[in-house]
Amino acid sequence: MSDTPIRVLLIDDHTLFRSGVKLLLSKQADLQIVGEASDGAEGLKRVNELKPDVVLLDLNMPGLSGLEVLQLILQDSPDTAVLMLTVSEDAEDLATALRNGARGYLLKNIDADYLVNAVRRAHDGEAVIAEGMTAKLVQQFRAAGSAPVAVEKDKLTPREREILACLAHGSSNKVIARQLDVAESTVKIHVQNILKKLGLSSRVQAAVYAVEHGIQ
Repeated sequence: MSDTPIRVLLIDDHTLFRSGVKLLLSKQADLQIVGEASDGAEGLKRVNELKPDVVLLDLNMPGLSGLEVLQLILQDSPDTAVLMLTVSEDAEDLATALRNGARGYLLKNIDADYLVNAVRRAHDGEAVIAEGMTAKLVQQFRAAGSAPVAVEKDKLTPREREILACLAHGSSNKVIARQLDVAESTVKIHVQNILKKLGLSSRVQAAVYAVEHGIQ
């Protein structure tokens, strides 16, 4: 672990929620809350002033929406990891956020440990999507009616194809390990290999790829 803490900025119009998140993250030695904002305009000012590593950004706020703030942050600070933290379970909101460059999409009902680890993972370059939202994204993709394309058989091993099918349903490594009766660490290695072989950068992209290529 780096000696330099991950610098986190909170942008959310609910004071009580911000206070709870601040209290949670401030207990982590590797995380530092560098500031907070109650609306999008103030949030953009804080981002420019404080240069955080990770921004936790609400989706629905008065004035500038979270999606507008996301675009403006990444225009000036493309390396900033922005995690949407919202109550919206709408798949279109998720798809739009990812399309606009969000590093992740989390629901406000997630547990504390998941949020803490999501901040770390986003800082490390991972795309972090709530498990249920991954499944919704895939369902939306299916509903679009795209015809499956035959996948090259020699790209993936039978086990990798099996795990890719699980990713298409939004399953976590823990769930996949239980379903396939293998170690969670083994699943993690397989997922990394799948992403590398297919030239993908996240589990979400892998899930969509699986649906597109008829691996379900």
